[in-house]
Amino acid sequence: MKAHDGMYIGGEWRPASGQDTIAVVNPADEQVIGHVPAGTAEDVDAAVRAARAAFPGWAATPPPERAARIGALRDVLAARKDEIAETVTAELGSPLPMSQAVHAGVPVLVAGSYAELAASYSFEEKLGNSTVLLEPVGVVGAITPWNYPLHQIVAKVAPALAAGCTVVLKPAEDTPLTAQLFAEAVQEAGLPAGVFNLVTGIGAVAGQALAEHEDVDLVSFTGSTAVGKQIGATAGAAVKRVALELGGKSANVILPGADLAKAVNVGVANVMANTGQTCSAWTRMLVDSERYEEAVSLAATAVAKYVPGERVGPVVNAKQQARVRGYIEKGIEEGARLVAGGPEAPKDQGYYVSPTVFADVTPGMTIAQEEIFGPVLSILRYEDVDDALRIANDTVYGLAGAVWGADDEEAVAFARRMDTGQVDINGGRFNPLAPFGGYKQSGVGRELGPHGLSEYLQTKSLQF
Repeated sequence: MKAHDGMYIGGEWRPASGQDTIAVVNPADEQVIGHVPAGTAEDVDAAVRAARAAFPGWAATPPPERAARIGALRDVLAARKDEIAETVTAELGSPLPMSQAVHAGVPVLVAGSYAELAASYSFEEKLGNSTVLLEPVGVVGAITPWNYPLHQIVAKVAPALAAGCTVVLKPAEDTPLTAQLFAEAVQEAGLPAGVFNLVTGIGAVAGQALAEHEDVDLVSFTGSTAVGKQIGATAGAAVKRVALELGGKSANVILPGADLAKAVNVGVANVMANTGQTCSAWTRMLVDSERYEEAVSLAATAVAKYVPGERVGPVVNAKQQARVRGYIEKGIEEGARLVAGGPEAPKDQGYYVSPTVFADVTPGMTIAQEEIFGPVLSILRYEDVDDALRIANDTVYGLAGAVWGADDEEAVAFARRMDTGQVDINGGRFNPLAPFGGYKQSGVGRELGPHGLSEYLQTKSLQF
């Protein structure tokens, strides 16, 4: 795969300050496919200084012009979608159809939504004798994960640019080639120098330097709750804005009277998508006692279609493979009933994990409480609707979820009582304008749509 040996800073590719590199490994065959530079604090400082220098001009650019630039970026991403999909498949292991439809397709949709929002958003309003101005917060440090490498970049960079902010991006070290493709797209789209900057590197060095930098006004981070807490503490010490999209343990609640077959099949597909490496995955399926065994049987049949190496890819690396297999072993140890899959690796090569379904999972089990981030579904039993609600809300997370009912009204009534940031009702479609983010330890702030744009704005009032 093509890989740059420098950083994208100030509108050009510059040599890295150090000699260390990061090997990029294809998780499907464990082969090295490229190397990128391991950025240092010096590289981060250069990128932040470039972003700071570009900020006044970009902030003063009229929103319709910013919209046009984001629209041009969207067009470049759309034109290069095949190359993007192939790159994501190579460094993440996602099956190519998934990479084409989701990893390459959704970012184009999101970028387009922000091109439209930048042109139509009201950046000021009248309140009595005051004019309220919504102004860009400044330089944004964006730290993105490996599981949706381009989507997570676009979900941060596009609204930041729409707001008038400038950005320094530190992508995940497992999937930096996709980030380099994005930087190429920024350059091809003609964004002004310094408006977007890229520093590859490891989190403990480049990520930490970016979060701590005194000239970064807001840190937007997606990743684990543990790291998010550290970034929040660092930002708090500097009274710096943060947006944190963290872990999840989302509930898929199937109410009595719902279409059980549809709810189970869609629920299994949701957990298996991206090999379970989705923070919002509905990893806990809640079913009433009367239909519980039927649901377990349906889930076992559905998951059999997800053949490793075909419909489901590997997890991202060896460490993640060991982690997920460890959770499967823990589920067996704690008494859950293994319905499908298991801890054994399904292939001799590649970081594959068997798609796994557990039944007889109780709310206190480890696999019902902790984020596994792999193709593992837990099915829990509830006695009545109040019991289902108690179980659904009984985690430290609150990122997403689903409710299936005999009708939308019943499902919505239940969803209103859930402690979570986003709920799909009876198979509701993805909406790129809907706010995405969590309650409790699932994070702070929202991404996507106008709510995502507002994260990058600060408020000033003028009294007349």
